[in-house]
Amino acid sequence: MQLIECVPNFSEGRDQGVIDAIASSIASTEGVHLLDVDPGADTNRTVMTFVGPVAAVEEAAFAAIVTAGELIDMRTHSGEHPRMGATDVCPFVPVQGATMDDCVAAAGRLGRRVGDQGIPVYLYEAAATAPERASLSDVRRGEYEGLAARNDSPDFGPDCNERSGATAIGARKFLIAYNINLNTTDRKLADAIAGVVRGSGVAKRDGDGAIVRGDDGKALRQPGRFASVKGVGWYIAEYGRAQVSLNLTDHDDASLHQVFDACVDAASDLGVRVTGSELVGLVPRDALLAAGDHYLAKQGRTAGVPEAERIHTAVLSLGLAELAPFEDKVIEYRVGRSSDPGLQSYVDELSTDSFAPGGGSVAALCGSLAAALAAMVAALTWSNSRDPQMEQLGREAQDLKDWFLLAADRDAEAYNEVIAARRLPRKTKADRAARDAALEAANQGATRVPLEVLEHSVGALELCARAAEYGNPSSVTDAGVGALCAHAAAEGAAYNVRINLPSISDDSVRMDLAGGVAKLTDTAGSLAAKVAAMVEDALEA
Repeated sequence: MQLIECVPNFSEGRDQGVIDAIASSIASTEGVHLLDVDPGADTNRTVMTFVGPVAAVEEAAFAAIVTAGELIDMRTHSGEHPRMGATDVCPFVPVQGATMDDCVAAAGRLGRRVGDQGIPVYLYEAAATAPERASLSDVRRGEYEGLAARNDSPDFGPDCNERSGATAIGARKFLIAYNINLNTTDRKLADAIAGVVRGSGVAKRDGDGAIVRGDDGKALRQPGRFASVKGVGWYIAEYGRAQVSLNLTDHDDASLHQVFDACVDAASDLGVRVTGSELVGLVPRDALLAAGDHYLAKQGRTAGVPEAERIHTAVLSLGLAELAPFEDKVIEYRVGRSSDPGLQSYVDELSTDSFAPGGGSVAALCGSLAAALAAMVAALTWSNSRDPQMEQLGREAQDLKDWFLLAADRDAEAYNEVIAARRLPRKTKADRAARDAALEAANQGATRVPLEVLEHSVGALELCARAAEYGNPSSVTDAGVGALCAHAAAEGAAYNVRINLPSISDDSVRMDLAGGVAKLTDTAGSLAAKVAAMVEDALEA
């Protein structure tokens, strides 16, 4: 699933009715998950966080901006935080399966729609149309009161709107708010550690300890280790300890584990010990997986293990549960994962008279079992040989295993959409046309899901072939069983594609899908035969 996050800031933090109305406009948008609403009375500002597919998030952001423009009058607004509009800023952030380019495109489309509503829009950060608009602080300079006097035109909309002000719409990377816990109450020690890792570093000092200044009288800086990290040291009375409070603005450049390890080293140099850490708000799944893989490697363990184990390793290694239980922190998990019922309940449901799950879901489950067996062979082989190709095989197999489990749910959902389309009204000509269009789309969707399962089943067969050829000889039959499961998945998925083909009215789509099935089933049969031959040779030997 392709997901992006949106974190709009609205210039209202006191009127609960206004806040609720904006939140409702977001939450009522189909496909969007409103994760957080954080109002501040002193700043008179509310930050909302929601995620979903690109189109849904765009729609929710547009609804929220329009609602805010109708309910917030900037002519009477006051607050401590810099602001220039009813919706002050609206950034898009890639989360899962989406790129920064996707978010930049979304910012442009939304900006045009908002501009058409009579609200000035300035694009910023990755979506900026000029270098001088990359920085939000530069875009917002002069704030609301300075809009009328600006000598630059917005990217969309009129030059000024007295009631709603202007809105900055942009695209940026995910910001991780991250605190490192220390075994000291000394804020100065915490700030010294922050100075080592933050991009701004610390003031340069001469041999006598005096601050070195430039010709302009400003203190010169000694940059810290990570350019994309901002941070300070503080004391938290609630915890009875000092913390290094950090913002990681680019976790690809400065990862959680890199920053944590750097703080451990810096603390040790000062006679301080890092005891753990905490995440403030949500974190992308890949940031924790990278940390888990890092510490698994340091322990001499393979990263080709289930995702839950990789996450658990990250939580343990970073001490993320020191101050409070670690739960509901991964943004993708908040949105939803595979329902993943227990094996017994899954088989029980399968044995009833419900149409879903059915053969398509079982085909995907067979693919997951095939990938799991390939991962098992890779893990057993790696534990004896430390062979890098086995770790890579294990990681690929774990990812494919999880993909198939999601596909099992998608197959059931696709069938339910066909049923829903069939139940649409047919009283009028317009009703029948709408029903036919919905049914065609649903039938195509119900055919494409098993076709994807067929494609990925070929991938599972390739993994099983590698496991049989290069894996531990004593596990060759496990690779063989995996190949049998993958071949069953391929053939089962092909059945489901073929039975759905007559329901598709579009001849070109139907012929294209049919051609794909024939080619893929031939490839799957060849791979299955190859693995079977390797297994037989091993057994005879």
